[in-house]
Amino acid sequence: MGDLGLSVALSAGPMTEAIHDGRVRPEGVDWVVSSVHPSEMFWRQLKFGEFDVSEMSLSSLTIAASQGVRDWVAIPVFTTRRFFHTGIMVRDGAGISSPADLAGKRVGVPEYQQTAAVWTRGALLHEFGVAPSDMTWFMERPPEMSHGGATAFAPPPGVQLSYIPGDTSIGQMLTGGELDAAIVYIAHRNLVDRSREQAGAGSAIRPLFADQQAEGIRYYGKTGILPVNHVVVIRAGLLEKHPWLALNLYSAFLEAKRASDEPVFTALQPWEQIGVLPAQVLTGLKATDPLPYGFKAQGTVLQTLAAYLDEQGLTKTPVDITTLFAPTTLTL
Repeated sequence: MGDLGLSVALSAGPMTEAIHDGRVRPEGVDWVVSSVHPSEMFWRQLKFGEFDVSEMSLSSLTIAASQGVRDWVAIPVFTTRRFFHTGIMVRDGAGISSPADLAGKRVGVPEYQQTAAVWTRGALLHEFGVAPSDMTWFMERPPEMSHGGATAFAPPPGVQLSYIPGDTSIGQMLTGGELDAAIVYIAHRNLVDRSREQAGAGSAIRPLFADQQAEGIRYYGKTGILPVNHVVVIRAGLLEKHPWLALNLYSAFLEAKRASDEPVFTALQPWEQIGVLPAQVLTGLKATDPLPYGFKAQGTVLQTLAAYLDEQGLTKTPVDITTLFAPTTLTL
């Protein structure tokens, strides 16, 4: 009997490089791996279910579960992490010099329910007192091309939200003065995001936090949270037939992370961002795995995200985050 054939979608990056280049393959699995931009990948999975295994938006997975949709089961593999609120971009001339200045402003977001946006709004509310209802929202992705289009998204009560016309984008509206800020800014080409203007030096769009590293240090020092936004999922029906897949896949992803050509220097961007990677501790960090997989290591972070989703009116009912994961992985 041959290995189980699987179709897989993953984003490119150091955590999955050894899977993309074929160095790592799960025991008992013969898979075809596609490199797909996360924005596109999640839409394709939520709308069409094209792949057996993929990365998935943690927020969309939780929202779907709150509606009784359990098409996907997660394993505790977290391929990206970032201090998302430090990435807020603002327009020169908009009168925004601090997070509090976002109140009353026009704010763009690719997808209101995307995990990065949920984390950012949580930080704005709990760290700076700015609520989602204090801003006017403009969403770039239309229902037919959004994650929310597959999870019955509607603006939560009290939130003013309009869709950005198809002939423009967040980037164009920022530079043209029609938006004041963007809490998530994606300019990488894919099927669902339209912005192409590069924000930063030399443009009229700049980071809200002039010293993003300092804000990362402050936030992490206060909360102890390094937000995660992607998780790996398996088609629920497939896992029901082959329950051994959860741990076999987990082991492969763990091996791929360890096999990264430069696991410390390329995969530890969040820790570099908050300035805690002096050269003398790099060896120790490699040994202790500063970006751990496993449910137990990330339980507080995951519970915080679930609480933010409920607080922001995005989940129909509160979700016990443990129910999203394969039971065999909860002790990892």
